Amino acid sequence: MGSAPNSAAETTPAKGPNGQPRSASAAEGGTKTAPATPAEGVDGKPAPAETASAKSASTAPARGAKADSAEDKAVEATPAKRPAAKPRRKTSGDSPTGDSTKTEAAADEGAIAPRVNGKSPRAASDNSPTGDTPTTEAATPAAGTDTDTAQDDTTEATPTPRANGKSSRAASDNSPGGDGATGPSRDADASEGAKVAIGEIPEGAAPGGSPAAVQDVTGSASGADKAPGTDAGDSPAQDGNRTATAPTKSPSWSARWRANNPRAAQGLSLALTVVAAILVVMALVMPSSVVGIGPAKFLRLPGEAIVGAAVMLALPRRPRVILAAVSGVVLAVVTVLNWLDMGFHQYLGRNFNMVLDWTLLGDAQSYLEDSLGRTATLAATAGLIVVVLLMFVALALSVVRLSNLVARHQSTATRATLIAGVAWITCSSLGLEMGGLPFASDTTAVVMQSQAKRVADSLRDEAEFGKVAKVDAFGNTPPAQLVPDLRGKDMLFTFIESYGRSAIEDPIMAPGVDKTLDVRTKALAKAGYHAKSGWLTSATYGGSSWLGHSTTLSGLWISNQQRYRTVMASDHLSLTKVFKKTGDWDTVGVMPGVQKAWPEQSYYGLDKVYNAFELGYKGPKFSWSTMPDQYALEQFQKRVHGKKRTDGKSLMSEVILTSSHQPWAPIPKMVGWDQLGDGSIFKGIEAAGNKSADVIADTTKSRQEYGKSIQYSVTALTEWLTRYGSKDTVLVFLGDHQPIARVSGNHASRDVPISIVAKDPKVLDKVANWGWSDGLRPAHDAPVWKMSAFRDRFLTAYGSTPHPKKG
Repeated sequence: MGSAPNSAAETTPAKGPNGQPRSASAAEGGTKTAPATPAEGVDGKPAPAETASAKSASTAPARGAKADSAEDKAVEATPAKRPAAKPRRKTSGDSPTGDSTKTEAAADEGAIAPRVNGKSPRAASDNSPTGDTPTTEAATPAAGTDTDTAQDDTTEATPTPRANGKSSRAASDNSPGGDGATGPSRDADASEGAKVAIGEIPEGAAPGGSPAAVQDVTGSASGADKAPGTDAGDSPAQDGNRTATAPTKSPSWSARWRANNPRAAQGLSLALTVVAAILVVMALVMPSSVVGIGPAKFLRLPGEAIVGAAVMLALPRRPRVILAAVSGVVLAVVTVLNWLDMGFHQYLGRNFNMVLDWTLLGDAQSYLEDSLGRTATLAATAGLIVVVLLMFVALALSVVRLSNLVARHQSTATRATLIAGVAWITCSSLGLEMGGLPFASDTTAVVMQSQAKRVADSLRDEAEFGKVAKVDAFGNTPPAQLVPDLRGKDMLFTFIESYGRSAIEDPIMAPGVDKTLDVRTKALAKAGYHAKSGWLTSATYGGSSWLGHSTTLSGLWISNQQRYRTVMASDHLSLTKVFKKTGDWDTVGVMPGVQKAWPEQSYYGLDKVYNAFELGYKGPKFSWSTMPDQYALEQFQKRVHGKKRTDGKSLMSEVILTSSHQPWAPIPKMVGWDQLGDGSIFKGIEAAGNKSADVIADTTKSRQEYGKSIQYSVTALTEWLTRYGSKDTVLVFLGDHQPIARVSGNHASRDVPISIVAKDPKVLDKVANWGWSDGLRPAHDAPVWKMSAFRDRFLTAYGSTPHPKKG
């Protein structure tokens, strides 16, 4: 469809981008209405008289004047309904030719105009002389532009027929009807090729029908359906002066529920906000130990929350939401670290180390599997993972919710933040406390600082300890000068699992253990053996037995996994390896707790190691312990100690006893040594014993059963000695660490008892100056050494000459 020719007054019509004549107003850069020309119908034919008459309504007087046209009265006689959307019309400045005004979208052929409250639509100019016909308005026209246009009411009442594939209802933009007026039109259907979609507008929609609230069912005009002078490539996205009409999505169920239940929705919102605040505050003030934990420890004022609120108030929405989500995740990480600290304090008596301790989580899972069974362990692990993930999500959403609340009520939040800040500073300055803790809390900041320091210390310690491990006072000592006073003796170094000072001095465990120690001391004396006992301070607590073993035998303080790996990879001389180095001892290890490859055998200088699968045991496991200590000792006797050695060498053995390993249920019982067989005899004993789950859940019962397990291990070891020992047998036995804090107490020491037992009085004479107590029970005030000091003291006492090795 071509555009109407310009007026005769124009001598040389301006050309638009499509080669069509540009209106005078656009060519001259003005905004006035182009000169009127006769209306053109379909295919260039004159428009029907009724259309021209209707179009002339757009030349009505200014807004507020009266109009008496028959067309307007006809419209008023028919109730009109506002269209669903107000398509925005291009001004002359928007059109490439400068003279056309077009709609943003056109409807499919045969569409019906939207209805409002059962009334038919009427799209007329807001400047209609009557001033009472509802109109759609696409945009506020720019100052100085003419915006008075009208639409034939006939085209609004019935679908417009198409001719040659083009709309027949649109006249030339330069027609006398005024459709060529510059500036945005107030009629939604005046453009060439535009077709108004007809449908129903929901009840209650605004009379104007905003695009956001009413569904737009119009399609975009394309090709020839566009107004003259408009490129086919024009689109609302490319035109900044048009507003696209977006479809309205049906409200979600939550939105409908809030609309139908406003009070319940308000109450739920308040409850969620309260829960979010509680979660965040609890995470911020959570302690890292279960000792004395209670409600008072959570009734504190966290300084981190005050600082966070101040920061959120200063940020725009997008950065605020991002920072809030990240802060929630960081807070969840700190909470997990606090939980790990609680667990490590309870079981190992120390904090969790982010650098070194992740591998211990696998050991913990193995322990639970041995104690509770595989199914229960997998269920517990899965539940823990779910809880941790939910905590991450909950804390992130909680912080975001609270930050949004602060942003919505900035003035109130600002005042509250200032008041809280002043209160925190005042409480901190005055040292006010709540439940024995400062009311002004900075727990999270302290935890993050301590964790960062712990990481830095661990990384620094790795390099420093590597240098220490290279220095060895006996590293260059010739073999002949190592332990000359023990030549010809069969040495037995034995570690009893979790054998600590608490077993001897705790009111619950001590009576039974002390009685056993006294009875076994007398039994040893009757067999011709004597003992001296003292205390060593272990490098570990509650677990990680290998740290205690390696500290005792290496003479180095090995308090973490990193140090352990460093020593195992070094050539630092271990006490057991000393005997191998002399060439006068065969070296053997009996390790019923080892159930996988054990490369540490080389460091300890052991010619042969018997692990859990090489001792022929056919009986049941006793929780974590693979076999009873009595059975392991009997196998040691049959496979190693009882065999006659033909090479003329003595025997040095390292034996690890495991029956006193937590959870101390069920506990084996002593049977006749001749009845041990392959261990099947223990099936009935294991079945009749306590369930590990029952003992773990009861602190008092755990203490009682722990004491019984120590009694069993000491009895089994000393009975073996009196039964199979000789005049040349020398037994050194000690604990590797204290039991867990739930058993030993939250403030228990790390001390473990150590005893040397021998028939030859010369052996004990060598250590007479140590000040140790006679018998198997060390006195409360007996000397206490660091566990790492034992190797050098022992070597020196039995004649070894130091020849230092420097790194």
